[in-house]
Amino acid sequence: MRHFHSGHHHCRTARSEHEDGLSGGRGLRGGRGGGGGGRVFGHGGLRFVLLQLIADKPAHGYELIKAIEDRLGGSYAPSPGVVYPTLTLLEELGYLSVETADNGGRKRYSITPSGHEFLAANRETADAMMARMNGGVDGAGPRGGRPPQVTRAIENLKLAMRMRLSGPALTEQQAHEFAAVLDSAAQQLERI
Repeated sequence: MRHFHSGHHHCRTARSEHEDGLSGGRGLRGGRGGGGGGRVFGHGGLRFVLLQLIADKPAHGYELIKAIEDRLGGSYAPSPGVVYPTLTLLEELGYLSVETADNGGRKRYSITPSGHEFLAANRETADAMMARMNGGVDGAGPRGGRPPQVTRAIENLKLAMRMRLSGPALTEQQAHEFAAVLDSAAQQLERI
């Protein structure tokens, strides 16, 4: 069986650079050959998510990207090329204020009173975007119900396999042991 590669990595590299919805791009599983519909945020949705996250806690752009990726169980992270222009747009609209740190120039974003008003006026949309990012009201999750700890464990296993297989060639005995571990894991998973 040589089917170790999932669509996870492909999902990140094949997505559109306009996935914030401002230009109608795709999100998770969208884009070229990504496996069918379903944008993560939809049209303009990223701006609501960013505003809500910043309303909860002022943050740097990188922290916002990481927060979105964490909430989606590692299955998706918006690219900096989408997040930073959206933050700039929100700043230009008067919804965010920016503080630049003296030690390296990183920008920290805070929501303004106008930003709070915009969120309040669009509460239903903002809540829907946050619910989608947090797995939806039915708890199905962004990857068809895959909990974040399962995604993490799968990635750990794939990394361990790649590291071992990229090292010295397996002996006949090691190859049998390697296959036995994988077969055993598969059998245990079938019983869950």
